[in-house]
Amino acid sequence: MSTNTRQQARTRRHRRARSRIRGTAERPRLVVFRSNASIYAQVVDDDRGHTLVSASAADDVEPDGDGKIGVAKGVGKLVGQRALDAGITKVVFDRGGNRYHGRVAALADGAREAGLQL
Repeated sequence: MSTNTRQQARTRRHRRARSRIRGTAERPRLVVFRSNASIYAQVVDDDRGHTLVSASAADDVEPDGDGKIGVAKGVGKLVGQRALDAGITKVVFDRGGNRYHGRVAALADGAREAGLQL
């Protein structure tokens, strides 16, 4: 019997999700990458293979709350605002194999508050 590490489990979830999720020009993909220290989000058109907008905690983000969850919500609002400025209103949410909990959920909530439809 083999045991899976957290990283292997996340990779399996990500592969499973990416087999079903695809960003188009009409509805691009909102990708989330979460590291221990930071969080990154980008809106990608998979048909062309281009990143349309992006935001991260390294940008000048106004935290919406305390700690990493507040920063993640701020990143969500920032990427949502940048997407709306680029004319994007609807996206497909790609959580990158991470569970929809904590910082990933906060980023999605921030994007919704900015006006994006997930």
